[in-house]
Amino acid sequence: MSEKFLLAPVFLPFILGAVLFLIPFRSQRSRNVYVMISLLCSAACVWLSAFLVPERSLILLRFMEDLTFSLKLDGAGKLFSCLSATLWPITALYAFDYMREEEHHQMFYCFFVMSFGATMGIAMAGNILTMYLFYEMLTLTTIPLVMHGMTKKHNRAARKYMAYSIGGAAFAFAGVAYLIANGAGGFVPGGSLKAVDDRVLAQVLYVLAFMGFGVKAALFPFHGWLPTASVAPTPVTALLHAVAVVKAGAFALIRLTYYAYGTDFLRGTPVQYIVMTVAMFTILYGSATALRQNHFKRRLAYSTVSNLSYIAFAVTLMTPAGLMAAFCHLIFHSVIKIGAFFAAGSVLHNTGREFVPQLEGIGHKMPWTFGFFTVFALALTGIPPFCGFFSKWYICSAALEAGSGFATAGVIVLLVSALLTALYMLSPAIKAFFPRQGVETALEDVKEANWKMLVPMGICAVLCVVLGIFVTFPVQLITEVLGL
Repeated sequence: MSEKFLLAPVFLPFILGAVLFLIPFRSQRSRNVYVMISLLCSAACVWLSAFLVPERSLILLRFMEDLTFSLKLDGAGKLFSCLSATLWPITALYAFDYMREEEHHQMFYCFFVMSFGATMGIAMAGNILTMYLFYEMLTLTTIPLVMHGMTKKHNRAARKYMAYSIGGAAFAFAGVAYLIANGAGGFVPGGSLKAVDDRVLAQVLYVLAFMGFGVKAALFPFHGWLPTASVAPTPVTALLHAVAVVKAGAFALIRLTYYAYGTDFLRGTPVQYIVMTVAMFTILYGSATALRQNHFKRRLAYSTVSNLSYIAFAVTLMTPAGLMAAFCHLIFHSVIKIGAFFAAGSVLHNTGREFVPQLEGIGHKMPWTFGFFTVFALALTGIPPFCGFFSKWYICSAALEAGSGFATAGVIVLLVSALLTALYMLSPAIKAFFPRQGVETALEDVKEANWKMLVPMGICAVLCVVLGIFVTFPVQLITEVLGL
């Protein structure tokens, strides 16, 4: 199959999303069918590309001899694109019930589908300029999703998200421009940046680019947009906090470090320890702040802040084991966290309850929802045999293998964070199934979610178990696809 087929998974969602906005559907059912077919066709194109398209560049525009807008699907892109293509249709099924009583359906699903295309553009970018352009396009297609409710708090969240994202892009652009100017715009395993005149300048710009792309990955102190964006509808927050935006940020950090600058250029320098320290601090900050949150979705949002920095920490180890561990947690965390947000959204949608203290005894009325949430809580905490245990295990192993004092300190940080994760993730499940004596909660209005919500949760819960029990298969696949 020709590399020209890469046009389909990237641009087909943009076309189908735009058409969706123009068609006057007669019913929600017909619109939902169109959305699902659009996403399934786009996802099928992604999987076909991963298996059949050769790793050759498709140049769409040539600005200068070494400056192009091009697509290429390598091993790293395959992992990220196939992950997104799998979880997007599942989220759409969940959204069909969640968004049933909401307004502005056409606009919501239009940008919901188009943002899939922007994410595929990031995954399949052939060089850092192309990735940067699609990175900005993802911001533009997700802003309307954040502000969907059209209230003051939604508009404020969207403005904050836009300000952080554009500001981060400005930081990142400095590093992008430097790489292009030095002939290192392409993505090459091991890095494409060779000899430079001023290594200090190159390293400073790496830190700027790392923090700039790290805005979407919610690195401290640029994490503030993420909890605020939790006011968006749950299908949006599930994608933002588990797959699309935040993982695009983590993926960009991987591209910047391993495929543009190169670890040989960075390992052992002060900048490695600077970005590693930022990642470790964010892990602890996110976990500690999540423990203090009583709002269910905001607690999960701060949990995302922490767990994204697990990936960032693995990236900053700058070793092959660190790269494998980063992708392992990127994939496993996506499955766990999107399911956890589905559960929280199910509670909000069916009962209107937003705060953890309101969950007393609710598990007896919503046993499937909180049964699945318990699986996600155990997986995120890192309890075997769930998949979260193994991705954290590989990160710790990679850190110990790295051998530096900073990397060893990171292991201690991960252990402390695991304890905090157990406290803030398991307490809602315990409250739901084992209410305190003497605590009375009105449960007459509580009912279990319907199948459109339960099926996506169930799929994610099963994946948490299967990926853990048969962990050697995904780990071997990741290793082989990345060529490690």
